Amino acid sequence: MAVLTVTKNRKTIVGIGSALVDLLAQEHNEFMEKLGVAKGGKNLVDSHYIGKLISQTSSPPSLVPGGSACNTAIGVKKLGGSARFVGKLGNDELGEFFVEDLKKHDVESYLFSSDLPTGCVLSIVTPDAQRSMFTYLGAAGQMKPEDVTPQCFADAAIVHVEGYLLFNRDLMLAALRSAKDAGALISLDLASFNVVEEARDILDDLIADYVDILIANEDEAKAYTGQADEDKALATLSRHVDIAALKLGPRGSRVAHRKQKTIIEPMGSGDAVDTTGAGDLWASGFLYGLVHGYSIKNSGRLASACGYEVCQVVGASIPEDGWERIRKLK
Repeated sequence: MAVLTVTKNRKTIVGIGSALVDLLAQEHNEFMEKLGVAKGGKNLVDSHYIGKLISQTSSPPSLVPGGSACNTAIGVKKLGGSARFVGKLGNDELGEFFVEDLKKHDVESYLFSSDLPTGCVLSIVTPDAQRSMFTYLGAAGQMKPEDVTPQCFADAAIVHVEGYLLFNRDLMLAALRSAKDAGALISLDLASFNVVEEARDILDDLIADYVDILIANEDEAKAYTGQADEDKALATLSRHVDIAALKLGPRGSRVAHRKQKTIIEPMGSGDAVDTTGAGDLWASGFLYGLVHGYSIKNSGRLASACGYEVCQVVGASIPEDGWERIRKLK
């Protein structure tokens, strides 16, 4: 029996969020200490601040298309699923770079344009594999509630919403309403403890009214539930949704479905090189599994494999040999 009731013949997973280009820089812990910013956080900054940080890095950052929901959509497609991304870009070289990468991965796109530059994220990766993110939203921050209509989500089985949209509450609400009007299930990734703290006053109502699948890591779950104990945190996460997933990094994950808890063991035993994209790719595997009728356990195993493989490389792009190992689990 299917875990979720997906509308007949719908298999497409649509990600909506910030269209961003990732700038990846590997630095020592002292770099973050000098900045006086907590490691592992996700910080909204302006373009001037991004430029200042880049000038201080030990070598030029590498460039890859990114954004949480976009990473998830690409992962779904690499697994052999149907994927679409909804976002907003600038009319510039970074925007063209982003569009060409979606085409390369055969991900359907529903993109709006802006006169502002394409957004970017500078990710500082330290030797402990923590990544600290500094985000200039640019064009991505100009996506408007009226842009997002049910047409964006036509034929979607699941709409996966990145929590960063909570920084624009009207936009988040428009996305949730349009996804529901399109007949899709809704998956929400809480994105960051910073995001949760900023939107704590509205999260309960939004989740209860719209969300079917709620995904959080330990920090995000603690910020939302106030619980450090993982069982209590998972129970609180699952109050208003069909499925709640608590990601525990190298300890695997826990999923609650109809008051039953499933323990997902971690995949592999190697140390992480970089955790950039780990949660995004975890969502790729999990949502793909759900849409294709997998059990919670098997969806979680696929998610765990995706999360593990992306942690073995710098950035959020799994090499083809990694995808070959993942596909053997399908």
